[in-house]
Amino acid sequence: MCVVGAGPAGALVANRLASAGHDVTILEAGPRFEERDTERMEQALRPGLSDLGVWGMGGPRDAFSTTGRFYPLNSTRVKGVGGSTNHWQGMVYRLHEADFAGENNGPAWPISYDDLRPYYLAAERAIGVAGDSENPYAPPREEPHPMGAFPPSYSDSLFAEGCQQVGVTTHSVGNARNSEAYDDRAACVGYGTCKPVCPSGARYDATHTIAAAEERGVEVIANAPVQRLDTDASGEQVTRAVYVREGSERELTADRFVLAAGGIEIPRLLLLSADDSHPDGLANGSGAVGRYFHEHVFAGTGGRIDEPTRQNHVGFITSESHQFYDEPGAGTETIPDSDEPLAPFKLEFLNYGGPSGTGQAIVRRALSSDSWGDDLLAELREGYGNQLAMGGLVGQPPRAENRIRLDEGTTDDHGNPVPEIQWTLDETTKRTIRRATEIQRHIFEAVGARIEWQTTPETTGPAAHHMGTTRMSSDPESGVVRPDCRTHEVSNLWVASSSVFPNGGALNPTLTIAALALLCADSVAESL
Repeated sequence: MCVVGAGPAGALVANRLASAGHDVTILEAGPRFEERDTERMEQALRPGLSDLGVWGMGGPRDAFSTTGRFYPLNSTRVKGVGGSTNHWQGMVYRLHEADFAGENNGPAWPISYDDLRPYYLAAERAIGVAGDSENPYAPPREEPHPMGAFPPSYSDSLFAEGCQQVGVTTHSVGNARNSEAYDDRAACVGYGTCKPVCPSGARYDATHTIAAAEERGVEVIANAPVQRLDTDASGEQVTRAVYVREGSERELTADRFVLAAGGIEIPRLLLLSADDSHPDGLANGSGAVGRYFHEHVFAGTGGRIDEPTRQNHVGFITSESHQFYDEPGAGTETIPDSDEPLAPFKLEFLNYGGPSGTGQAIVRRALSSDSWGDDLLAELREGYGNQLAMGGLVGQPPRAENRIRLDEGTTDDHGNPVPEIQWTLDETTKRTIRRATEIQRHIFEAVGARIEWQTTPETTGPAAHHMGTTRMSSDPESGVVRPDCRTHEVSNLWVASSSVFPNGGALNPTLTIAALALLCADSVAESL
């Protein structure tokens, strides 16, 4: 069988199927990254080099266009073995029961939280999740996380005091990084460069699962972008994936195909695969391919306090509050209720508010600062050490007008139309951003911090979570895939991705992607 994409979904699907004795080939559009992680970390610290440069994104291969609000696509993904887990934050959560029921952002999923519970558990074990089960707002669990949670950071303790004053509950979060040695990987040693690079290997990325899959016989063909999927005369089955390798067009035939290339490239590939049987795109009889694109958007507040905060001593989040997730309008004795329609959101206490000392020094020297020695040290001390920041994810309701289309006027390096992202924010999302930052303002005031910036609906950005573009449904007229991730119209084609989410709530999607990948693999195996 053929899997398209070597990110976490494709890796988990391939490894599970190979474990059951099946032959699997993965086609990956990007390269294997050969540089050592320490070298890539050095690149990331250099001023002026963004994630795009560190991970080789950009140029004709990765061209795209946007309509409406600008969407920074190439900053939100990585093409290559391991996919976007090469640069992700590593935050992992189960969606809430209310998300599946459609009570938060709607619509409802055709499966329930209980249907996915065994796959969530298996995904946590496969990835390696450190967490604590004390979160009072999380859905029910079967057993503790595979590893214990990371302790709250020093700045978390400052926030905790303010949260207590205003009636906000804080708790630990799930991390896809080792708090102890796990799965032949060492415990986190605190480099603090988690995004875009984890030099120690403590943070999970899909290359670990790819290595396990290859030991079981899976073949991975890198630098092999798939151009289209061809079907048989009936249009009911895919017969081959056509890809380019070393400048030549090649093909891979298989009896089963799984698309795991992310929420942008999957609908693009389906649209590029239009034929006589599928004139509007493969598996697109419902017209839903590419539609209902939705994101999580950022809501944040930053400032300073008159005491040390140890900013950037931890490169990831160790405490959050999900108190307002299922009841976004609920208040406390200090924070007024809101009766406006709101989306779910969560609050994050950031351990990387403001620059790191090293990063600040590098930038100042790169900008040709005239200061040296004690003068430079004084500048660094003035700009570092007392900054605090909060973040938050706001769920965006899926809307048909937010979509991925083909831009026929712009082509990639193989002459194919690039993806066009049509994306705007609705009023519910905008109201929720203002609600989240209002709560953050209360917390900052309780801490005694001076607010220097806050996100607004105009300045917000996406969280790099591409969801909804091949949505799951029981009804073939309203979605693209069935509850088992098989497409409604093509009997040997499955999709393993956040693209199948009917709604994404307001929690980081990777654990749900991993759970669905395992469910998808079981569905493929059952069809054999």
